[in-house]
Amino acid sequence: MKKTPLQRTASAVLVALISLSVLFPLAWMAMAGFKGKTEVLRSPFQFFPDMWKFDNYVAIAKDPQFSRSMAVTFIGALIFTALSLAVNSMAAYAFARLDFPGKRFWWLYCILPMFIPVMAILLTSFMVVSKLGMLNTMAVLIIPGVASAAQMFFLRQFYLGVPIAIEEAARIDGATSWQIFVRIFLPQSGAPFAVMGITAYLAYWNAYVWPILTITDPNLMQIMQFLGSFRSERGNDWGLLMAGSALASLPTILLLLFFQRFIVNGVRISGIK
Repeated sequence: MKKTPLQRTASAVLVALISLSVLFPLAWMAMAGFKGKTEVLRSPFQFFPDMWKFDNYVAIAKDPQFSRSMAVTFIGALIFTALSLAVNSMAAYAFARLDFPGKRFWWLYCILPMFIPVMAILLTSFMVVSKLGMLNTMAVLIIPGVASAAQMFFLRQFYLGVPIAIEEAARIDGATSWQIFVRIFLPQSGAPFAVMGITAYLAYWNAYVWPILTITDPNLMQIMQFLGSFRSERGNDWGLLMAGSALASLPTILLLLFFQRFIVNGVRISGIK
């Protein structure tokens, strides 16, 4: 049904309002980085600074602890994302296409964590990694969260939609289950992988509570951990904090802009399934 001019105008206004409400906090944070200490929380509210100052951005960019935290977090996020895609895709393929004893039980067992709040198992998780000697290592930030019930479920649903005739034809030609997974299922997984990868990357990048509990080594401090301890170490320098927060969000924004087409396709495919 074709929209009337009034409906198109209303839709455009609604989209503009939603976009403004989403982008306004981010824009204000970036603007606050150009303000002085007392100017950020000035009353009445003022969006633009009286005088543009680049000191905050220069100072935080030159801070070795900030640079180290950004680099360590980015490297950890890439490793975490790659392992998450590998582990969850193989598990999803196994539960979608392979037959093995106790398959239904193990599937229910794997997706059970979807219904358990993370905070409910936080203490026991800490006790486990402590007993394993994983504290203050990159492994404690990566390994415990690699297997994701939500991602297994999402990708399994996608694999169930792949025509079984293709798999049967490959088996007739002598292909093994691993070859079918690598040569048939993985090449078709670009869109869901984009959604899963971004989700895994954001989960690692935005993690705060777990790094606070498991990391005390300054050389392994994560970026959210660094920003969270900012006030206790540097006082109420809000302009500097906003500059650091703006720079910390930049890699994620660039990543989302680069993969936005794949994310939209992945959401569309999940909706069709």
